[in-house]
Amino acid sequence: MIPLADGVQSPPRNVPALWAALLLTLVAAMANGAQGTVPADLSAEQRDFMRWRFGLFVHFNLGTFADNDWAGGYEDPALFHPTKLDCGQWADVAKEAGMTYVVLTVKHTEGIALYDSAGTTHDITKFRNYRNGQGDIVREFVAACRARGLKIGLYYCFPGDYSDEAHHNAPPPGRPNLHGLPPEAAGDYTGFMKRQLTELLTNYGPVDLLWIDQYDNKYTGAQWPEIRAYLKSLQPHCLVLGNNAHSLRESDVLGIEFPWKATLPSDGNDLPTEVCDTLQTGARWFWREVTQPADLQTADVVVARLRACNARHTNYLLDVPPDRDGLISGAHLARLREIGALWRSTAPSP
Repeated sequence: MIPLADGVQSPPRNVPALWAALLLTLVAAMANGAQGTVPADLSAEQRDFMRWRFGLFVHFNLGTFADNDWAGGYEDPALFHPTKLDCGQWADVAKEAGMTYVVLTVKHTEGIALYDSAGTTHDITKFRNYRNGQGDIVREFVAACRARGLKIGLYYCFPGDYSDEAHHNAPPPGRPNLHGLPPEAAGDYTGFMKRQLTELLTNYGPVDLLWIDQYDNKYTGAQWPEIRAYLKSLQPHCLVLGNNAHSLRESDVLGIEFPWKATLPSDGNDLPTEVCDTLQTGARWFWREVTQPADLQTADVVVARLRACNARHTNYLLDVPPDRDGLISGAHLARLREIGALWRSTAPSP
């Protein structure tokens, strides 16, 4: 008797062939269900995603200026003062490196959206030192990517416990913890997020990828199936990715956050998958000044990981954050160019 999966054994020789085949099919289905996978009836968008291969992650918001990956929302908005912000430069840099898509942090843990949102004043209008609070970085970003033939990805962070003394961003005395959302979201996180996500999916044209962080949080995780279905109703062809999702029942794309998980998909993976990573060491996502070589991953390490991902039908999304001027510059830019040259010199044809 040959063990198959979870203690199930092959059928005895005297079982008719038809019943044996049916039993083996049932065992395979049970094994797939236990592993959280689904049949390979992928959508056209999922199959297309598996050919994107290499993308640019752009972490840019108040955390860039507050020197904190997890800004809590009470930092001084006057800090946000990028004097040279150029989304076209980000897109050009991505294109030059051989990337095919770009994902922008529209709203991170500070809760401030990079556009004027109808349901709150906790948005780009707070940034009075940037275009007198009248900017729309999302619109500029979308236009820059679209003009260069790059796929468009928008990142949105769901609520969580991001503000405390350990993260150096505890709420001021007497002020409530915002949990990564504007004050107006209190009491109805799900409803508020659906309204903001509606703005993103109805005001900026087709979006290729909606990148949701903390989708399974303790505050709104139970509503995720409803939220995801709602998002798909707005843009059926937009892929909805739940960060670190392990099942296509929960996300259109499986996700691995490499700095925290330190793993890649298994050999032979045939499901749409993305590994996100950051060029900066120490699991740092928002811009940090480079003061020593060890502050950035080497080109050899990054390209080896990119190749390993692509060999497993997996895209590699690399964070290369803009500086406080609003440009990808200095050592970050030089290293990305080195990565692009090394990868494109040996990358297989699409």
